Amino acid sequence: MTEFIHLPGIGNSGEAHWQSHWELADPAIRRFAPASWDQPDLVDWVAALDRAVSAAKTPPVLVAHSLACLLVAHWQQQKPARVKGALLVAVPDPRSPAFPAEAAGFAPVPEQRFRFPTLIVASTNDPYASLPYVEARAGQWGSDLVNVGAAGHINGGSHLGDWPAGRQILMEFCGRITGIVSH
Repeated sequence: MTEFIHLPGIGNSGEAHWQSHWELADPAIRRFAPASWDQPDLVDWVAALDRAVSAAKTPPVLVAHSLACLLVAHWQQQKPARVKGALLVAVPDPRSPAFPAEAAGFAPVPEQRFRFPTLIVASTNDPYASLPYVEARAGQWGSDLVNVGAAGHINGGSHLGDWPAGRQILMEFCGRITGIVSH
């Protein structure tokens, strides 16, 4: 069975967010726990992600949203690759006018290729990053890319509910990286 670790972005993922819906449907999904969701500190977030991965019984799949996508990029440079892969949803651009000032410590964004499989899910009208920016990141990181059309920031405000299309994207990704669909 594949273990999943959810990595919400700044502010955490509220009850309307698809990550929260998925966790309610499957209590085995764990959420990493940094010291502060609202005042993100890169060093703390890297340590929290490392603790969550270390606690996994088997190499997990990371499911990151927004700022947590940048976290994964930083973490994978510093730590051994003890994960099967990562789904990176709504990768933000730190140069975007919408990018929160509290998260400035997550820039500059590492450009190195990931050491494990990654899939980026992007929207054509995300206020935090243009599609060309996300396409460039996918190229740098060696990530596959799925464009889900006009879905905003792919969060609770996008009114996706439990986002069955996202769950399907995750399951197909897991099937590719593990050879079987396991959850």
